[in-house]
Amino acid sequence: MTHRIQRVVVAATCALVLAHTVRAHHSHGNYVDTFTDLEGTVKEVHLISPHSWIYLEVMNASGQLQRWSLEATSRAALERMGITSNFLKPGDTIKVRCHPLRDGSRGCLLGFVKTSDGSVRDWDGNNLPIPADS
Repeated sequence: MTHRIQRVVVAATCALVLAHTVRAHHSHGNYVDTFTDLEGTVKEVHLISPHSWIYLEVMNASGQLQRWSLEATSRAALERMGITSNFLKPGDTIKVRCHPLRDGSRGCLLGFVKTSDGSVRDWDGNNLPIPADS
């Protein structure tokens, strides 16, 4: 009986460790390596874990409004950088520098967000230097 309990404990421990490892990080391979710049109106902001989201309405070259989904780091990481739920509100106009999705759909992995007051923040959590041309 003791040997059987030990096997169950070892199996459960392995399962927990593997589940945590898999959940801890995922690849950003679905985004291109280069940045693109967008400007638009914030429609929604969701500061959540494991990834926060900004939904941005952007005017395309044809004059049509398009909604973009912008993925950011976790709420906890953003809060450590001073970004709270009051930082952006629906209706705010912002500029973003992000990595677009490889499939061409309207999604990006956020790099930097520039608000109307001129402040620029790294929403990817990589602590990269603010671009000089932002």
